[in-house]
Amino acid sequence: MVPEPRTALPQLRRGVLEFCVLALLGDEERYAYDIVEELGAMDGLVTSEGTIYPLLSRLRRDELVATRWRESEQGPPRRYYRLTATGTRSLATFAEDWARFRDSVDQLVNPRGTP
Repeated sequence: MVPEPRTALPQLRRGVLEFCVLALLGDEERYAYDIVEELGAMDGLVTSEGTIYPLLSRLRRDELVATRWRESEQGPPRRYYRLTATGTRSLATFAEDWARFRDSVDQLVNPRGTP
C-alpha cells in the first residue's frame, strides 16, 4: 500500500528525528525543551516533549549523548544534553548517507529538476 502524501511526512520525520536532535547538539549543549522549541520552529519537524524525552533517554543509553545538571534561574536544576564522540561519529555517518539518499530520491522524484 502506498502512503498518502500527508502520511509520508510523519514517517519521514520518525526516521530522521534522532539525527536532527544530534545535529542540534552538534554546536552546543541544550536543554530538552530548547530542542523541542528549535524543532518546532522548523517546517515539518514539529514534535513534542513526549517524543523528545524518550528519544533523549535512548540516545543517552546508547552513549550518543551525555548529560549534566545545571542550576536554573527559574526553578529546579535542568538536565542538559551534549554529543559524545560516538554521537559525533554517528551524525557524520548519517550526514554522508543522507546526502546520497536525498540525491537519489531527488533524481527519481524530480528527474529533470522540476518542482
